[in-house]
Amino acid sequence: MAETLSFEPPRGMRDFYPEDMAWRNRVFDAFRAAGEAAGFSPYDSCVVESYDLLARKAGEEVGEQIYHFFDKSERHIALRPEMTPTLARMVAQRQKELSFPIKWTTIAQCFRYERMTKGRKREHYQWNVDIVGEDSVLAEAEVLGAACDALRRMGLSSADFRVHVSSRRLLGEVLERSGVPTDRHAQVFLALDKRGKMPDAEIAAMLRDGGLDDALVAKVFEILSLKDLDSVVAYLGAAAEGSRAVAELSELFRLAGAAGFAESLVFDIGVIRGLSYYTGIVFECFDAKGEFRAIFGGGRYDNLLTAIGGLPMSAVGLGFGDVVVTELLKSRLGGSASSARRGVAVGFMEDAQRDAAVRLAARLRREGKSVDLALHSMKPKKFFAHAGSSMAAEAVFLGPDDVEKGTARLKNLETREESGISL
Repeated sequence: MAETLSFEPPRGMRDFYPEDMAWRNRVFDAFRAAGEAAGFSPYDSCVVESYDLLARKAGEEVGEQIYHFFDKSERHIALRPEMTPTLARMVAQRQKELSFPIKWTTIAQCFRYERMTKGRKREHYQWNVDIVGEDSVLAEAEVLGAACDALRRMGLSSADFRVHVSSRRLLGEVLERSGVPTDRHAQVFLALDKRGKMPDAEIAAMLRDGGLDDALVAKVFEILSLKDLDSVVAYLGAAAEGSRAVAELSELFRLAGAAGFAESLVFDIGVIRGLSYYTGIVFECFDAKGEFRAIFGGGRYDNLLTAIGGLPMSAVGLGFGDVVVTELLKSRLGGSASSARRGVAVGFMEDAQRDAAVRLAARLRREGKSVDLALHSMKPKKFFAHAGSSMAAEAVFLGPDDVEKGTARLKNLETREESGISL
């Protein structure tokens, strides 16, 4: 007996039924509108990438986290796990032709073979906004402003989310001030990036494995207790006056105030971003109640182009996935928030009224309305039941008398109010 075929998608992957697409469209429409409003140019690329490119960016251990394989010509390729390496490759390919700074955006489907948890799939869509070739902190402000704008366009308010901002450069200065050797900073960053995902005792063990003694481990946790930028400045003492990192963060918060989204930002020295290519300001956005994983994250990555063989160039960007924000929207707005009714359902009682229904549907469509035209005749009760379960806001049902008179009744499916419509 043949084995029964499962109707489930592969583990970690998703199907999008119409009700799921309504949520996805709400998110994607906000991404596109926010990117366009902020002047970012859309781009795209193939979903497969060279394995060597990904290994250069993330190290050889990347093979444990991605879908990779050899094609029929024995080329080692992979499904892209993120878009940043592809962006870097595309920029490097035309680096001498492009006019910098560039502001690019895309919505890319990405694949990661890793353990699934709440808010993490093995496939997701990610909105990327990046600015390449600009050294000023205004680049960070533009990227963050676009992301906050997208969240508002989805229906969230500034009370629903907070963007936690820090600087790897600043944390390096503070670690140096506390006595942690520079050659131990990378291991400290990796350990601290796990905070919140494992107990502090395990973080401390990782720090000791990284070469820190008990006194320095205590110093690191003391640093993490600094709650605002003023506390960090006080900790640095006289060194803060010449601190580039302090100046950059202060400027970012000032620019956010000028742009109108400062209330969405909060300083958090514990934001690390584990990827080693980040060089300056870093940020992660969370829901205000702390119920979900990070909504988006990113920062400045000034060395990535040179890492793949391009010319030195500064860059800032963020990745904003669709999974967590959709869960947040459903939680805050309610499960039916994506189902706003629109358009008209048109039906007919007998085949004799079919042509009139087709003509009416064509006219309404030319006028810019969305029309769901019934594909066969049906009784009024069945038609209105079908129309009520659809996304239509209004419905017209044609019977013999309507065609003879040349007018019909247009019913609002929410209020049940009716008005006349000419055929």
